Amino acid sequence: MLLIHFFVENLVENQILKMKNKPSSFINFALTNKTESMAILGTLLKRKLSDDQVSNVFINALFDVVDNGFTEVSELINEDIAFVHSPNIEPNLNGEFALIVIAANLSSLESTFDADQAVRVEQMIFEKLGKIYSMSTAEFQTLAREYQSFIARVNYPSKNLVYGMSKAMFEKYKLNDFQDDYFRRMQAPNPLFLKRMDEVMANFIWNWDAFFKKYKMN
Repeated sequence: MLLIHFFVENLVENQILKMKNKPSSFINFALTNKTESMAILGTLLKRKLSDDQVSNVFINALFDVVDNGFTEVSELINEDIAFVHSPNIEPNLNGEFALIVIAANLSSLESTFDADQAVRVEQMIFEKLGKIYSMSTAEFQTLAREYQSFIARVNYPSKNLVYGMSKAMFEKYKLNDFQDDYFRRMQAPNPLFLKRMDEVMANFIWNWDAFFKKYKMN
């Protein structure tokens, strides 16, 4: 799990640095050096960010963890002892994972920001992600809402977002097909697998508390 922790723990710092000398609408997916990031960050503490800048940080950070984290996630799933046969998820098949991470983090954003600010930031996120996915803003918003609803549905009655992400991964990657007869007939994930998956997916939820300790919003 070391790769996941490295990427997640340094996302905010990396993305703020990349925006420092770029237009606020710029979207870039490269990672920066950890040591350089931490050195420059000392001068950026409590820097004020606009809604547009926050949306850029959010998008870049999520795509960094998706691009760099899914290889390890897929390996952990493929090697999990809960499965009779390995699901053999290819490391490039991160599309469902990306949408689950995006949807879950939008839900986290909505529960953290005040309502008006959440709407403003989300609209910018929908617009930019729509361009990335070659969709209109409205189309991507609909897609994101569908995934948010899916996570809530498979996780009912629990409200724990991480549990929902794990169950959504189980469903979207059709992992029931690889379980033993008992759990496959029940069409329910092995709880031991879910527990291990929860530990993995918890790394992909944005830490807004850490963000607001260092940055303010205009």
